[in-house]
Amino acid sequence: MLGLKKLPVGFESFQEIRKLECYYVDKTKLIEQLLENWSKVNLFTRPRRFGKTLNISMLKSFFEIGTDATLFDGLYISQNRELCGKYMGKYPVVCLSLKSVDGLTFEEAQYSLCELIASEARRFKYLQNSDRLDDDEKKLYRDLISFQEGRETVLAAKLKFSLKKISELLYKHYNQKVIVLIDEYDVPLDKAFQHGYYREMVSLIRGVFGEALKTNDFLQFAVLTGCLRVSKESIFTGLNNFKVYAADDVQYEEEFGFTKEEVEKLLADYNMQEHFSEVKEWYDGYHFGNVDIYCPWDVINYVSDWLTDPDAHPKSYWINSSGNDLVKRFIDKADTTTKDEIEQLIAGEAVEKKIRLDLTYDEIDNNIDNVWSVLFTTGYLTRLGKNENDVYSLVIPNKEVREVFVSQINEWFNGVVKKDSFSTKKIIAGFLEGKTDDIQLELTMFLGETISILDTKARNEEKENFYHGILIGILKNYSGWAVKSDKESGDGFADILIKPKNPDVGIIIELKYARSMNELDKACERAVEQIKDRRYDTELREDGRNDILAYGVAFCKKRCKVVVEKL
Repeated sequence: MLGLKKLPVGFESFQEIRKLECYYVDKTKLIEQLLENWSKVNLFTRPRRFGKTLNISMLKSFFEIGTDATLFDGLYISQNRELCGKYMGKYPVVCLSLKSVDGLTFEEAQYSLCELIASEARRFKYLQNSDRLDDDEKKLYRDLISFQEGRETVLAAKLKFSLKKISELLYKHYNQKVIVLIDEYDVPLDKAFQHGYYREMVSLIRGVFGEALKTNDFLQFAVLTGCLRVSKESIFTGLNNFKVYAADDVQYEEEFGFTKEEVEKLLADYNMQEHFSEVKEWYDGYHFGNVDIYCPWDVINYVSDWLTDPDAHPKSYWINSSGNDLVKRFIDKADTTTKDEIEQLIAGEAVEKKIRLDLTYDEIDNNIDNVWSVLFTTGYLTRLGKNENDVYSLVIPNKEVREVFVSQINEWFNGVVKKDSFSTKKIIAGFLEGKTDDIQLELTMFLGETISILDTKARNEEKENFYHGILIGILKNYSGWAVKSDKESGDGFADILIKPKNPDVGIIIELKYARSMNELDKACERAVEQIKDRRYDTELREDGRNDILAYGVAFCKKRCKVVVEKL
C-alpha cells in the first residue's frame, strides 16, 4: 500500500532497517537500561525469533566509534541527550554471531569459528597502519586475520586468545576499552551436541570466553544472547560480575518481543485493527517478567502477508522457521504420566513442573524433567503467574505452538501404528470378519497409547474428527484395500468407505462421539441408522459389492464401542 513503511521481514541489521526507513519497533530503551544496570558480562536468554540479533545490531550501531548518529533520530534513546553525548559512538566494538559455527566434525566447527573471528578482525584493517601499534603488534594483527591457516596444534591456542588480542589492539589504537557483543552464543554447543563433539566444543568455547570475558583488562563490558542458559560451570567458570537476564526476570521484560501496545500500534499503522484478536490468539501468550509478549517474527510476517493478500490467515511462521526436534524428542520420551500431562496442555490446561534454568546440552536427555525445562526456555511452553521454589505453572502459549504439538503427536502416532503391526492386522481382520470384540479391544489399546489432542471445549464434530484421524491412520497402514474418507455416497458423506481385495465385499464405518460411557451403545445405534437412512452403501453397490458390513463406532475419551450390521 502506498505511504506505508516497508516491513523488515528477515532484516536483522539495525542500520539497514533505519537507512531503508523500514518499520521499526523502538527497543532503544535497552541501551539506557544497560548503562544504568550493566555488569561486566550480561547474558540475555530468550526464545529464537524474539529480536535478540536485531538488538545486538542496535547496540553495535549505538556504541561503535564512527557510528551514524542520525540512525537514532526520533527514537527513545535520542531524548536522553546526556547519555548519547557520553556514550554514543565512543567505543571500539567487537561483534560476533555464532549461529554459523557448525560442522559435522569438531575440526570443521573449529575452522568456522576461526574464519568468523578472522572476518571480524578484518573490519579493523586500519590497525595495520596505526601509529600507536609497534611492529610486533601489527604482526600480531596480521596473524589474527589469517590464523585459520595455521597448524592444528597451534590453531586452538591462537583461537583461545583471539578475542582478547583483538580487544588489546583496539584498546591501544583508541586508548578506549572495548565492548564485546556475542549473538547466539549457545548455537555451537547445540550443534556440537547434535554431531557428537560436545565436550571438545565446551572446552573451546570455555577457553575463548574465559580469555575474552574473564581475564580481559581491555574489556568495557560484554553482552551475549542465546536461547538456553548454559550452566555457568560449563563455559563461564570463574566469571565474576556475570549477570543472566532470563525470560522470567522483570528487568528488560519489554526489550525482546512485542508488547500488546506495540502490536496494537503496528496493526493500526497498517489498517489492520480488526485483526488484533486473531493475532493475539495465534502469537501472544509469552510472559517475560510481568509483561505479556507477542512473537515479533510472527506478527511482522502476518502483517506483511496480509498487505499482499487481504484474505491471508495467520499461520505458523515461528514454528516453520526452524526444526521442531525438541518437541519430537519430548513426545518420543514421554511415559504414561507425561502423555497425560501433554493432553492437559493440548486442552489448554496448566501443568506444574520444577524447572532448571541452567542446563548443559548433554544433560537434556538425561530425564524428562530436563526436557520440560528446555521446552520452557526455548518458547514452546510459557508460564502462568510467578514461580515458587522453581516450580512453574506451564501452558502452551498460543495456537501456533499448539499446532506443532498436534502435528508431532500425529507423526508419533503414525510411527506407533507402523511398529504395532500385530494390533493393526487384528483390527483389519476384525473389520473384514465382523469381529467387533477384537476391533473394540485393539482400538481401546491404541487409544490408551495415544496422546489425545482433544480440546475439552471442542464441538462434538471436532472430537469425532480426532477419532476419525486415528482410525484412518490405522486402516491406511494396510495396503491391501482402498480406504476413502468422507466419501460422498447416497444422500450424504460416509465417514469411511473401504473396498477390500474381494470385489464382492464392502465396509462402511460411521463414527460418533459419546459424552459419557453410558451413551456409547446408543451412539453406535445412531451411527448404523445413519448409514442406512442416508444410503451410504450406494457407491459400494454400484461397484458390484453386495456383501456389505455397516459399522457403528462410538468413542468416549479413551474407550470405544463397536457394533456391526450386515446390509
